[in-house]
Amino acid sequence: MKIDISKIKFDERGLVPAIIQEESGQVLMLAYMNEESLNKTIETGYTHFYSRSRQTLWKKGETSGNVQKVLALYYDCDGDTLLIKVHQTGVACHTGTYSCFSGRRLDENNNLPAVVEQPQEENLQLVLYELYEVIKDRQRHPVEGSYTNYLFGAGQDKILKKVGEEAVETIIASKNGENPEILYEMGDLWYHCLVLLAYHGIKPEELFAELMNRRKGGNYHKFTGKTGNRPKD
Repeated sequence: MKIDISKIKFDERGLVPAIIQEESGQVLMLAYMNEESLNKTIETGYTHFYSRSRQTLWKKGETSGNVQKVLALYYDCDGDTLLIKVHQTGVACHTGTYSCFSGRRLDENNNLPAVVEQPQEENLQLVLYELYEVIKDRQRHPVEGSYTNYLFGAGQDKILKKVGEEAVETIIASKNGENPEILYEMGDLWYHCLVLLAYHGIKPEELFAELMNRRKGGNYHKFTGKTGNRPKD
């Protein structure tokens, strides 16, 4: 599809800042584009930027695999700033955090009167990604004494057995009605489920995409509809 970029005002260096925002609304990063990288982004559907330090074009995630699939392109009222909404694979920041702004609050502990303190919230998606990356790292670089490596070494049957065991223990915890016990056992269950995903080479974002597709397609009724409307096994 042909997109007219004549409304974009590049600066004297031929650059325009691009704010990258995840589909959830979280701001991930800011980078710069020139005309070539913007056209490349439009052409491929994945973000490409211009490196001011290296003075070269680069694709986000080209080496790390943490690519950004473009969902929408916006420009501001002056035409000198871009806002690009993306689906982020993996983490956005080269330091390993999900967003380049994660945990980097400038006014922290400065008691600025105009700032209303908000409780810090952990991003569930980020936590799952970070845990999954640790699991994948153990798979690629075994560590002696690692329980994760023990599971991979024992193979699929052992991993499946542990998923089943943790599911049963979660059920028992629920029947006991002890919330701390439920959380503990479900934490174990989620960990073993991530190990199973890693065993099959499936990334968490593929699972998220499956759930998102169900929501967009109106298929959540499989889980949330009335009993009489649920498909029979």
